[in-house]
Amino acid sequence: MKELSRRKFLQATALAGMGLSLESWAAGLENRRIGIIGLDTSHSQVFTRLINAGNRGGFKVVAAYAQGSKDIPSALQLKAGVTQAVADMGIEIVDSIDALLSKVDYVLLETNDGRPHLEQALPVLKARKPLFIDKPIAASLAGAQAIFKAAHQYQTPVFSSSALRYDGNVEKVVRGSIGKVMGADVYTPADLEKNHLDLAWYAIHGVEMLFTVMGPGCTFVSRTYEKDSDLVTGIWSDGRIGTVRGIRSGATSIAGTAFGEKGIAPLGPFTSYQPLVDTILHFFETRQPPVSAEQTLEIFAFMQAADESRKHQGKRIALQEVRK
Repeated sequence: MKELSRRKFLQATALAGMGLSLESWAAGLENRRIGIIGLDTSHSQVFTRLINAGNRGGFKVVAAYAQGSKDIPSALQLKAGVTQAVADMGIEIVDSIDALLSKVDYVLLETNDGRPHLEQALPVLKARKPLFIDKPIAASLAGAQAIFKAAHQYQTPVFSSSALRYDGNVEKVVRGSIGKVMGADVYTPADLEKNHLDLAWYAIHGVEMLFTVMGPGCTFVSRTYEKDSDLVTGIWSDGRIGTVRGIRSGATSIAGTAFGEKGIAPLGPFTSYQPLVDTILHFFETRQPPVSAEQTLEIFAFMQAADESRKHQGKRIALQEVRK
């Protein structure tokens, strides 16, 4: 007991030396409260566990609002179980976004369905609380544009990302392990959801991985579509080629290959959400989005162009055409 008292005294003395009290120190931790919107995806459960178990910089998920998709069967099936799992971790379940915002400083928008993201994001953006929006940021290019326009209007930092952007092998390539990337081929599950761009519902994981290593600058897209698979080819402004194979039948994974000046390297497969969670917490701390609005919008233009190419039997589509 004497040792414990001595430890508390030393902590208080150290804090006082920095011009802080125990009360102000505790208040600083309170200002790292995270809220979740949408409990219809396993990400809500996994992210809560990783953040709260890790004691990362004082960040903690403290409240959640369950409402997610209203009509996507897979999301509706998950909602009750994820809500219970999050509640069992001691998270308060609130009945509105306004109630959530009164209790938190940062928000994870996890609703599985991209369609309601703008409606759910607006009160967060107006409250100027940094916002991470899980993939897909929206169901369409127009929806993504509307979210970034609102974020700019309210001067609130926001970003969206797949966990595959922070895959260890992807990051090695980004850091220059094979020199300049001359091209890349990725493959990904590509289940479709009628209310979303074809590639946005799940294949966005592979698309994000492709753009992470290739960088911006895609100008043309063409797509070969069949019931069980897709092959989407992007041509970059400097002549480089990147492809996405979408798989809807048979064995699948999210991985690929990058071709560089100095070597050839694997991309993926997916191993952990931890790097993405760490990136989100750093974003909350710095308020600096690690993925620009411009790159996310180019990804959505790529996916929009792929849908247009499908409608026109594989015709090459210019990204500038779909951005009009």
